[in-house]
Amino acid sequence: MPYVRRNAMGEIESIHKAAAPDAVEYLDPSNPEIRRFVAQVEQSERFGAMDAAVIRVLEDVVDLMLAKGLIDIAELPADAQTKLLLRREQRTREEEASRQKFAASGFVEIIDDSAFGQFGGRDPLR
Repeated sequence: MPYVRRNAMGEIESIHKAAAPDAVEYLDPSNPEIRRFVAQVEQSERFGAMDAAVIRVLEDVVDLMLAKGLIDIAELPADAQTKLLLRREQRTREEEASRQKFAASGFVEIIDDSAFGQFGGRDPLR
């Protein structure tokens, strides 16, 4: 690694672990072009993560405006209504799935922790 595929302008378009029909040029990992390409990809990923965070903030703002009656969802374009409702449903499903992961295991009925009040011969609450 890395084998590179270049676009028509000669810029690196993708990096591959092994040679492929459209990626036969091998460059040393320390090559400045490789480093620049990786840095651009990382920056793009960070920017994408920031976009996702901003989208969540905008969803919360729209929800707040709807809850306060500042806007009516029917005033939004049909496409926007659909997207908001789908995102809200997805968030609800994800929150429910997250709660399920941390649901009570049932061990609370099995483990009697009433005797744990005293450690080393003295009561830690005194």
